[in-house]
Amino acid sequence: MQNSRKVKPSGIELIDRLVAVNRVTNVNKGGRTFSFSAIVVVGDEKGVVGHGLGKSKDVASAIAKAIEDAKKNLVRIPLNKATLPHEQKGKYGGARVNLLPAAAGTGVIAGGAVRAVLEAVGVHDVLSKSQGSSNPHNVVKATFDALLQLRSAETVAKQRGITMDKL
Repeated sequence: MQNSRKVKPSGIELIDRLVAVNRVTNVNKGGRTFSFSAIVVVGDEKGVVGHGLGKSKDVASAIAKAIEDAKKNLVRIPLNKATLPHEQKGKYGGARVNLLPAAAGTGVIAGGAVRAVLEAVGVHDVLSKSQGSSNPHNVVKATFDALLQLRSAETVAKQRGITMDKL
């Protein structure tokens, strides 16, 4: 489809946002063992974003592991000023996310996991609708699916072999 848009984290100031922490239980012969699962989104608010999952016996180290995992999965998203270049739908598992560009001053009209991802990307004006599953893991991955399908006008013109004037 498209070339890989992986980004190296050198020299980038990343901001992390905790999306969800989940307590999971393993029942052993000696009783219950509790551990924690955390999902985190990191971004520079200028088009670079990544998500990660961390699991550990305590919350702090689960979050730290999630941040390290997110830094390994950074991608660049094309933006049109403070909004998206075009409407896009994404899905992952049972979660479906619709993202629509909005006029300046609209703000981020999104909830929960979608809001965390869009704020980390640096989008300031967007409308979104999340349908189906509300599982934060799947919603984050559905949002990333939609964002990774976005193409800038320059990319479209280059793929079609025409100038920006004709587009």
